[in-house]
Amino acid sequence: MSLASQFLLPFYTTGGAAFLSAALVGLLGLYFFFASRSFKVKKSNSTHNAFHQRCESGTTDETEIIIVGSGILGSAMAAVLGQDGRRVTVIERDLKQPDRIVGELLQPGGYEAVKALGLKDCVEGLDAHEVKGYIIHAIESKISVEVPYPSQEEDVYSGRSFHHGRFVMGLRKAARAQPSVSYIEGVVTKIMEQDGVITGVTYRQKDHRRNQAEFPIVDNKFKFHSIHRHSSHFSQNITAPLTIVADGCFSKFRKTLVNTKPQTSSHFAGLIIKDCPQFKDNHAELVLAKPSPILIYKIASHDTRVLVDIPDKMPKDMKGYMLENILPQLPDHIKESFHDSVVNGGIRSMPNSFLPPAPIEKSGVLLLGDAYNMRHPLTGGGMSVALNDVKLWRELFKEMKNETMKQCQSPEALPLAEKEISFFCGQRAGSSPLRSLCRTRRLSPNPVVLIGHFFAVAVYAILFTFRDRPWYLMPLAVMDSFLIFIKACGVLFPLIFSEFHMVLSC
Repeated sequence: MSLASQFLLPFYTTGGAAFLSAALVGLLGLYFFFASRSFKVKKSNSTHNAFHQRCESGTTDETEIIIVGSGILGSAMAAVLGQDGRRVTVIERDLKQPDRIVGELLQPGGYEAVKALGLKDCVEGLDAHEVKGYIIHAIESKISVEVPYPSQEEDVYSGRSFHHGRFVMGLRKAARAQPSVSYIEGVVTKIMEQDGVITGVTYRQKDHRRNQAEFPIVDNKFKFHSIHRHSSHFSQNITAPLTIVADGCFSKFRKTLVNTKPQTSSHFAGLIIKDCPQFKDNHAELVLAKPSPILIYKIASHDTRVLVDIPDKMPKDMKGYMLENILPQLPDHIKESFHDSVVNGGIRSMPNSFLPPAPIEKSGVLLLGDAYNMRHPLTGGGMSVALNDVKLWRELFKEMKNETMKQCQSPEALPLAEKEISFFCGQRAGSSPLRSLCRTRRLSPNPVVLIGHFFAVAVYAILFTFRDRPWYLMPLAVMDSFLIFIKACGVLFPLIFSEFHMVLSC
């Protein structure tokens, strides 16, 4: 008997009708079983599914601002814009606590900015250390000089030092607490552009299972796109009137927005020493060593950060370099703890880069933070500049009504705003080396005052050159004075030139 005959035989028998009825009933039963199960799943995840549909369509509750990167600047910007009711979506490649050897000393200017932004709580509970000034150690002359931070009446301005990752997580917590701020843990792969206007980004999501374990939802207002996404292998687009790129010193989108490139002048070798005594409480220490300075400051009750600037290539035997070249130059109260930490390992390094600002010719985008402008970490100004940038741009955004936010993508809007606030020496966020130095120490950001103070120091050094020499060595004093003046000009004039070049380029 053929296969077809075997299959059709029941239909020719008296039981054929019963067989057909049973088959139909079985099929209908299976259909309703799976349909009801699917309905239950859809019903339990209706909010999540609607949320995904908005993401996949390119917007999330009509996102106004996309922030690429959730470091110091990105997290603080999201927090304050969320406070102001802006609908913000932050895309960060890794939401775990970061671990860096810099970005741990917040100068008074930065701390004042934190308080002005309403983010003071982000510094609390971190085991942070108050910093009221510096102790400068001149090893050759064996002199230690105290340089306190400025004071006004009885109020002494102070900074804070802490573990970098703890501060970032505090800022992220403040941002996540805002109902209008959403987070995506994923990698931005592309900046979308149309007719010279940045319209959004393309990103690839991370695995939701790991995210759900690390960031469980305890409140509906803590929104994480990546918790509910079920795939990390496809790219998605999200659009907004404004995109803020703040993806750090190793930014991969910098080259598409500006023409400047970072120049690496040296490297920092950093380590943490345990229970190190301080020369004076609440003071960071700067050792004028050879070939370059060493910075020492407390970042927690038992942790002290040591940063060694290495101007040349990194030595292959870092432990030997530290013990032979650096240890003998340190003050006595640090040597024992430093020796133990070096022997036990844990030395890490990172490049020190200089990146002058440059105008951004495209509309609909801002490049901020270390992605846009960098100075040597020894100045301790990176976080202070970033937080003052947030303060400045927040005020500018407040002046924009909700319906005018979309005008950010017009060819004239953002470049015009940048020109207005960049007039002379960088009112523009993060763009001024001169002003960033002032804001770091909470000094007046007036370039004329800064230039006057700078050359006053040079003149003071020249006076000491003449005072310390007998009359018959005056010709040598004149030559040294000339060299001091030339060196001062060599430090300051490139900064002035870069600022004028930036303003004229705008």
